[in-house]
Amino acid sequence: MNFNEKLIKAAEDNGSIVCMGMDPVVEKIPIEGKPEQAITKFFSDILEGIVSEDVCPSLVKPNYAFFAQYGFGGLRALKESINAFKKQGFLVLLDAKRGDIGKTSAAYAKEVFDFWGADAVTVAPYMGSDSVGPFIDQCENGFGVYVLNRTSNKGAVDLQDLKVDGTPVYLKTSENIMKWYKPGTGVVVGATYPKELEKISRYFVGTGKDVPFLIPGVGSQGGSATEVVAALKSTGNKIPLHRINSSSGILYAYKKKETDDFVGAAIAEMRDLNKEIGKW
Repeated sequence: MNFNEKLIKAAEDNGSIVCMGMDPVVEKIPIEGKPEQAITKFFSDILEGIVSEDVCPSLVKPNYAFFAQYGFGGLRALKESINAFKKQGFLVLLDAKRGDIGKTSAAYAKEVFDFWGADAVTVAPYMGSDSVGPFIDQCENGFGVYVLNRTSNKGAVDLQDLKVDGTPVYLKTSENIMKWYKPGTGVVVGATYPKELEKISRYFVGTGKDVPFLIPGVGSQGGSATEVVAALKSTGNKIPLHRINSSSGILYAYKKKETDDFVGAAIAEMRDLNKEIGKW
């Protein structure tokens, strides 16, 4: 089974295309103790809750930097959390945004898939084919690779909107991704730029290839899940192939809902996001 097939199966099994981002911030985690213990228990409690309530995302996305900021303790918490979610059958995307010269990328790919045990990874395309190649080669082994295409941050316009022969860089990036493509190669396209998302979706659908989208920016960044789904549907894209990500909006929903029950609040937030996405 290639990664695209795994994505579609997970969406159908869970009735959801939500990706739950895992961005630990100890100041927001209502659990006492050292970062390693607090982070590990926080995600363990959420995992137990979503499984028992059967309100599960169809992908989880730990962000490497948010764990690594707490040193070895944070990295041990990352390993424990990845293992726990995988044990329950979840697909795990390590959001590491790797990318370097070929032999260094090969070492990073080994780290991501062999050591961390992730099912997929995010990579940066700026250094070109020999940089992304060692990751995309792993698609042949059933892994997934999400290439940054049109990111959700405000500064994305600084480079990604520049024109090359009249075409914005983000669309030129899409063209190069198709040159590198193997089944399991996906893209990161922010929900905060729905018009650009629609253009990118139309381009990939036109190639006849299945290219999964990771779509961050919903929730705290201001993106709309409703607009995302409308853009995908308008271009005839396969909805179960894609993932709409929410990180702090789910994890720290207890603050917005003014409750101590962080697990219940996270579950309620996922239910609300599933409702906003609607039937697909």
